Amino acid sequence: MVTELQLRVNLVEERKDNILQLKAAKKLGIATTDITSVKVLRKSIDARKKEVVFNYKVAVYINELQPDTPEYIFDYQEVSNSKEIHIVGFGPAGMYAALRCIELGYKPIVLERGKNVQDRRRDLRAINQFHEVNPDSNYCFGEGGAGTYSDGKLYTRSLKRGDVRKIFENLVYHGATDQILVDAHPHIGTNKLPKIIQNIRETILKHGGEVHFETRVTDFIVKNNKLQAIQLQNGTEMAVNAVILATGHSARDIYELLHKKDILLKAKSFAMGVRVEHPQEIIDQIQYSCAGKRDELLPAAAYSLVHQVGNRGVYSFCMCPGGFIVPAATANGEVVVNGMSPSRRNNKFANSGIVVEINVDKDLPKYEKYGVLKGLQYQKDLEKLAFNAGGKSQVAPAQRLTDFVEGRLSSSLNDCSYQPGLNSSPLHSLLPKLIGSRLRKGFAAFGKKMHGYYTAEANVVGVESRTSSPVNIPRKENLEHPQISGLFPCGEGGGYAGGIISAAMDGERCAEAAIASL
Repeated sequence: MVTELQLRVNLVEERKDNILQLKAAKKLGIATTDITSVKVLRKSIDARKKEVVFNYKVAVYINELQPDTPEYIFDYQEVSNSKEIHIVGFGPAGMYAALRCIELGYKPIVLERGKNVQDRRRDLRAINQFHEVNPDSNYCFGEGGAGTYSDGKLYTRSLKRGDVRKIFENLVYHGATDQILVDAHPHIGTNKLPKIIQNIRETILKHGGEVHFETRVTDFIVKNNKLQAIQLQNGTEMAVNAVILATGHSARDIYELLHKKDILLKAKSFAMGVRVEHPQEIIDQIQYSCAGKRDELLPAAAYSLVHQVGNRGVYSFCMCPGGFIVPAATANGEVVVNGMSPSRRNNKFANSGIVVEINVDKDLPKYEKYGVLKGLQYQKDLEKLAFNAGGKSQVAPAQRLTDFVEGRLSSSLNDCSYQPGLNSSPLHSLLPKLIGSRLRKGFAAFGKKMHGYYTAEANVVGVESRTSSPVNIPRKENLEHPQISGLFPCGEGGGYAGGIISAAMDGERCAEAAIASL
């Protein structure tokens, strides 16, 4: 017999051996010896009251053995001589599209503009130490996409778009800890993701797929509204059956290419703002109601905040407890910041994007001349502003949080995890009013919701501009572009995902759709 239960365990109880078995037996009114095993299905933390507790959802096996067979079997076929599907981009959407092709007996040919995870590290070092941005290899471009070296958070609300559990099981199959199957807000960590991504690549190659790095697509050859071929940077043309376009939200050259070729695009609403960084201990004390350091059983505390200002949402985005702020520019002449966390989340700082919703139809009247690329141009201008305010390098403009809200230049800044460094700048006046004034009101409101959040010990760092794509590449119900047959826009770059898991699910769906079209 198997029974599912909800159990609550406090910090004292959490230290006891077999606490779940003891609590389950008491709740069911049976002897502990009748319980063969307890399988944790879900674990979360409830810190709403002073006493922090762990919420467990468990399956209790009573006089019955727990099966040891995995829930999913990944049956990858040999596809060396199978029909080809071309995939542009090797982030989560591209990776999972390739894996799904192999499962269905088709050969994926992946074209990735960036480098593999190992070689990519040198270019990240060049950004951090020498402020040199390689436009094809950076925190956004390269094997694994933006998620590889910018955190690896796996939480998603897109539960209806595909089989979330399968995506997680596949990550475990390729080397992730099975803890991600249990945690309410699972996270792999920047330090562990590269090996998992390398394993995924090796699975694709082992079964006959192809992955080509440093291979940038520069043109689409279209005849009679049918995609016939793609052209590479070296001039090579590759005939195609179907193309899954999974280039991510920062591949601006792709949007500009499609626009130049009069291939249908749409302007899309998005969000922009700053990244705020606190000492992690402050966030722990607020969230766990503790004095001093948090209990060793508790992870670095996170937060989620939202407030409406002038009919626009101001909200936290990509919150990184125990993490780092990183330079996410994809070209020289711009400054973009993002956040990441190692698996242990043991850095002394907590950072989060705090961004403002931008309604692309109402908020950018001065950019109408750019048509469907107006949001993209607005992004570019803000990133250039940050570059100039930082001192024309990857040094980022920054301000103490209280100074930002109260409208004064900071005479000094707090220590910060951002490796290229900070430059004290009047972000409160430099940011467009659309963003800056709403952020200032939002931060003041957050300080009332989280007592201690509004502090001079926090830095505001600019700019957080790559939350999502400002452009949508339309697609029909069958996921194919409405104008160009054989083209399947996918993932964050198409405007159909908002993180690793939703992008991975969309990649699988696009693979199925591309195959169905042949």
